[in-house]
Amino acid sequence: MGAAAEMLGVSPAFLRALGAAKLIEPKRSSGGHRRYSRYQLRLAARARELVDQGTPVEAACRIIILEDQLAEALRVNDARDRPPGEATRP
Repeated sequence: MGAAAEMLGVSPAFLRALGAAKLIEPKRSSGGHRRYSRYQLRLAARARELVDQGTPVEAACRIIILEDQLAEALRVNDARDRPPGEATRP
């Protein structure tokens, strides 16, 4: 957790708050240490951006969850609307 917090420029308490808000739920190593995926670190960085702009942590987490859901819905719609055999768009 300390390395992730340092990399993001946040405190371990901030990462724990993101976990409490159910934004990120890191895996645990056999020694009990939190292990964050790259995706979770991107979410935490986005949360930090929003909090730095004055958004409360809980609201920032909800915004990020909604942004993620919207992006997934757009991917699903794009795949559904694409003619068979057409390559996916990035």
